Amino acid sequence: MTQEPCVATTGAPRSAPSRAQMIRHLRRSNQVAQRAVTLGHHPFGAVLVAPDHETVLLEQCNIDTVNHAESTLARIAATNFSADYLWHCTLYTAVEPCCMCSGTIYWSNIGRVVFGLHELQLLEATGEHGENPTMSVSSRYVFDHGQKPVELIGPIEELTEETARMQREFWATR
Repeated sequence: MTQEPCVATTGAPRSAPSRAQMIRHLRRSNQVAQRAVTLGHHPFGAVLVAPDHETVLLEQCNIDTVNHAESTLARIAATNFSADYLWHCTLYTAVEPCCMCSGTIYWSNIGRVVFGLHELQLLEATGEHGENPTMSVSSRYVFDHGQKPVELIGPIEELTEETARMQREFWATR
């Protein structure tokens, strides 16, 4: 039996976003998170950006405990774009994806994730809140145990305090 080549290794090499692009798209993910709050959901948002690092393809706010912004966005992306195309896209999310979302991102073939705040920093901001029982399984751990090299960039210092403040303020009122 011969194995098919990993889809992640096909096509041209990925180009890298600039620092300014990363900050802009992470700020947008925080705006999407604020939209989630106005809809009665937890403050998490995700943005999928095309290989040109400018075109926003999808935005998704958090829905509930099993439909996080990142996993929902990844599933929608996988049904609307080819795996090869997604490998050259970047998912931006102000908070590091949880292990469930990281797995969904991996299987959807999105090739890069940029985040502003570590999962452990989220725990510091939220405390041991019953509505947000964080897990100590980093997205790095999930991606490092796969067979394709999903690029993970973060935390981005320029967004850390802004995102932590938004999380602290939200969870203090719950």
